[in-house]
Amino acid sequence: MIACLIAALLGQRLAGTGQIGIFMRTFLGVAVGASITPAVLAGLPAMAVSLSIVPIFVGVIAAVGYPLFRRVFGFDHPTAWYAAMPGGLQDMLIFGEEAGGDIRALSLIHATRVLVIVTVAPLIMTLWWGLDLTAPPGAPLTSVAWDQLALMAGAGLIGWKGGERLGLFGASILGPMILTAALSLAGIIQTRPPAEVIQASQFFIGIAIGAKYMGITGRELRIDVTAGVVYSLILAVISLIFLEAIHLLGLAPGLDAFLAFLPGGQAEMVVIAIIAGADLAYVVSHHILRIVLVILLAPIAARLMR
Repeated sequence: MIACLIAALLGQRLAGTGQIGIFMRTFLGVAVGASITPAVLAGLPAMAVSLSIVPIFVGVIAAVGYPLFRRVFGFDHPTAWYAAMPGGLQDMLIFGEEAGGDIRALSLIHATRVLVIVTVAPLIMTLWWGLDLTAPPGAPLTSVAWDQLALMAGAGLIGWKGGERLGLFGASILGPMILTAALSLAGIIQTRPPAEVIQASQFFIGIAIGAKYMGITGRELRIDVTAGVVYSLILAVISLIFLEAIHLLGLAPGLDAFLAFLPGGQAEMVVIAIIAGADLAYVVSHHILRIVLVILLAPIAARLMR
């Protein structure tokens, strides 16, 4: 991520990772799906109170972020609104472009949000919780049976393409997650993807974030990226307030609440949760709800505000 960011700032031409990069993301969905067992499913009702706080969380972010982009940084209405929304990067770019927003500014703001969060979060986890994030995020490849590897690769590919055909948002992660969860609950898939596969997913996600800065100008660096950094710091404060509330109410351990209420990208937060050994079902359910709320309600709210 940092190498691509530096190359972009130096004016080098970069390309994204294309379909290979998207396919590598599917294994994050597979990893989450494989973690959903009957015991985890039985514990989902216990998350209800914590999940009910997510709409308030999204509302506070919108109430703070929109005036920041509209009044302080001077963006037009659609750009300011979709820049403030803590949804998925691609979804916000699509909605923002359809609404007449500045697609380049939105791309840089959301890429900066994700970049700051995935850079700072591991530092906080290391310093505050003392986690060893250098440990392998799974079993070694050689210890996983070949039939399980084949099943996971098939679930990733079929879930991704099937999700796309059904119009599922975040199809590259949610499609594989749903299919793998079904196979896991049926006892067919019995292990998570090996460490090398998760590390490969990290590699491609890092490239994708850094490459978003390709062709950046001095003005974009001064306005769009600065806006993204300021917004990320404000998001961090809001997230910490909600994290503290969740922790004080005894709804979740501190680490799980931290990762569930950090508004990073879905893929990025999943991979950090896997490496940290957090409760994947808890973390992912909160991020899915946040993104669903933003996708469903952001266009409606944008039209009402206009």
